[in-house]
Amino acid sequence: MLNIEIDVANAIATLSPDSSLSEADFKRATEVIDPFIEQHGKLNGLIISVESFPGWDSFGGLLSHLTFVKNHHKEIKNIALVTDSSLSSIAEDIASHFISAKVKAFKYSELDLAKTWIVSNNDE
Repeated sequence: MLNIEIDVANAIATLSPDSSLSEADFKRATEVIDPFIEQHGKLNGLIISVESFPGWDSFGGLLSHLTFVKNHHKEIKNIALVTDSSLSSIAEDIASHFISAKVKAFKYSELDLAKTWIVSNNDE
């Protein structure tokens, strides 16, 4: 399941998966995030917070993930990967070639630092 929280004051969405990602997870994320973007114009940031990457439950889950990124990357200014997974540094480099948002990796214990980074990058 994908837990979704929106910090309305700072326009930051936090996604925290606690199991393999599914098509339903990204459908629900879209149902929560899209109305916020419609009302406020954008998200200042998206935080993906997970100690280790859980993967996808199916190929459909992966495709839903890629579709979510494709449909939302222009409305999100900053993406913070908050994880101890070794994939975070690779994801940071790869993502910068495909999305317009700034992407930065943080250790799993640095959630507050990630939020501060997003808020400070919003002031630019």
